Amino acid sequence: MRSKLADVATTWTRPNDPPVLILTSLAAGNKHGYALAQDIEGFAGVVLGPGTLYGAITRLEERGLIEPVGASGRRRPYRLTAAGRASLAEALEDMRRVTDEGTARLRTGRARTVEPRWRPAGGAV
Repeated sequence: MRSKLADVATTWTRPNDPPVLILTSLAAGNKHGYALAQDIEGFAGVVLGPGTLYGAITRLEERGLIEPVGASGRRRPYRLTAAGRASLAEALEDMRRVTDEGTARLRTGRARTVEPRWRPAGGAV
């Protein structure tokens, strides 16, 4: 049986998904919303609108993947939790696996023999 973190992580399969971008930004240190948006635009070239950014922040906080660290005026900085760090690592590993397979297929023109990562209940493939 897969963990709840694995279920959350596997919903983020694209590197431009707001949750992945936010968790990646927070991996470098605490940031408030505007600083997150600026950092994400800088490292990913993705502009997150306020609705997208703050909606994703709310969902990440509800899932216990980030938490506020105190307010400074109107700014509310956030940090990764241990669960957020584990979830980001798992999401990045999933993306790395797809990237490696895609790169190999482009080079060789065929699929590599790869063991499936997850099997349906009952062990059937």
